[in-house]
Amino acid sequence: MRSSLVKLLELSNVTSSSAASGAPATEAAPLSLCARFPHVPADRLVAELVPPPRFDSVRFDTYVPDPGQPSQAAAVEVLRGFAAGLGRDAAAGGRRRWFGRGKAAAPEGPRGVYLDGGYGVGKTHLLASLWHATPAEPARKAFGTFVELTNLVGALGFQQTVRTLSGHRLLCIDEFELDDPGDTVLVSTLLARLVEAGVALAATSNTLPGKLGEGRFASADFLREIQGLSAHFRPVRIDGEDYRHRGLPKAPEPWTSEQVTAAARGTEGASLDAFPDLLDHLATVHPSRYGALTDGLGAVCLTGVCPVPDQSKALRLVVLADRLYDREVPVVASGVPFDRLFGEEMLAGGYRKKYFRAISRLTALAREAGELIT
Repeated sequence: MRSSLVKLLELSNVTSSSAASGAPATEAAPLSLCARFPHVPADRLVAELVPPPRFDSVRFDTYVPDPGQPSQAAAVEVLRGFAAGLGRDAAAGGRRRWFGRGKAAAPEGPRGVYLDGGYGVGKTHLLASLWHATPAEPARKAFGTFVELTNLVGALGFQQTVRTLSGHRLLCIDEFELDDPGDTVLVSTLLARLVEAGVALAATSNTLPGKLGEGRFASADFLREIQGLSAHFRPVRIDGEDYRHRGLPKAPEPWTSEQVTAAARGTEGASLDAFPDLLDHLATVHPSRYGALTDGLGAVCLTGVCPVPDQSKALRLVVLADRLYDREVPVVASGVPFDRLFGEEMLAGGYRKKYFRAISRLTALAREAGELIT
């Protein structure tokens, strides 16, 4: 969901600049991500808990399982059954206290699904399809990333977040991660309260629920919280290769800086930034606002792409790559290829699946940007 206000402000800025210089609006300088410091009000955070533009029209029927990976077709059937079960629950009298002390009898087994698999096997597609297939009004089901969920708590407060989401039939959490012990406790407590209220849960991640935190933290202080989360979900494994590159040619080579600059000037709503400057700017914007950072963009143009120097910058770039991919914003870049963004140590560490996902998604966006080069 893109902000009309932001678009109007950008149009106003372009018009004002053009009038002052006497140049036509079409010759205005490209936008800059580094000049943006978005503020996202709490009501927008709640309103945007829906599948992003790339996944707005996906359905179970549009998911194409790999014939060589039977777990993919099996996952579709599990999720179809899960959505049908939510419909039966609604017909039987609405929400149930599945894990709490309600008067209604609690069904056997966990009432959440957890889609586990590598990057590019279609987990987000399936999670969004579940959201669409669940028989409830959009206001009674929520879809967001783990980062967006934690930021919602920060904006509304814990108790208000519980009240806001407790009336939902389904909460879908994409890119479920536990990179911080505080977030571990926060989300564990939140989900426990929502489950007591009868909210069904669904999540995606690259790590099984009982393995969350491995390769990142090994502290016994929050291991108990991790194990508690796993009890809420039925793990559904999805094997396979990255569909974004299945049968496709090699990723495009980077363009020259001159080509990138020309593409930025010739594409409506394009931004143009030096890659090192963008990495520094991302540190000044909370990752939960990266979606708003990209509001109204027709393309992101980057010059001087280079290996990311440290893990903090790398993880922020991963979040930006996810938001650009969700919003279908093509990326035109000069410098090193995207498969050289992260060093060998990063690709062998605990966040390696995040980095591979970012490479995969940025490569897909680079392919989509090819038509912008003249």
